[in-house]
Amino acid sequence: MLDWDFVVIFVKNIYTSTLASKEKEFAQLIKDNQGLIIKVSRLYTNSLEDEEDLFQEIVLQLWRSYDSFKGNSKISTWMYRVALNTAITLFRKKSKSLPTNELDINHADFIEDDDEKQQQVSLLYTVIKTLPNVERAIVMMYLDDLPYKDIAENLGITEVNARVKMNRLKKTLKEQMEKYA
Repeated sequence: MLDWDFVVIFVKNIYTSTLASKEKEFAQLIKDNQGLIIKVSRLYTNSLEDEEDLFQEIVLQLWRSYDSFKGNSKISTWMYRVALNTAITLFRKKSKSLPTNELDINHADFIEDDDEKQQQVSLLYTVIKTLPNVERAIVMMYLDDLPYKDIAENLGITEVNARVKMNRLKKTLKEQMEKYA
């Protein structure tokens, strides 16, 4: 005769063990790729509080979709897709409910005690934030050295289109950086 209590306990132990292993694997994945999530969070928010909220929302969405990742693409490509979709979705929700203000870029705001390179990076991020959502995403992935194939896959465009858009964006960014320099 089968002891059902034993079976239930055995299945619970396997489930708990598998869940714990999955959680550890996921936590390591987030730890290894937190820079990617931070970049997306910074580029789609204007305050530290919003950045932290978006970071948490991205991690939550990654966890919810973790089981659906089949390995057909690189893990970083999948993470970018989830992070960008989350950021853009939240951005759209906020822009529908709250009026937005234009960014007032003033180069004097970037002059601090930091070295010149840090000032340039800060200015670049500020200029990137003025771009529309898709262009922001393209620049961010490009700066992370993602191949155009991955950029195109993430955005649902052709590789050629991704290259063309990035070339145009390089020109736009250069002009904007010179304008505020």
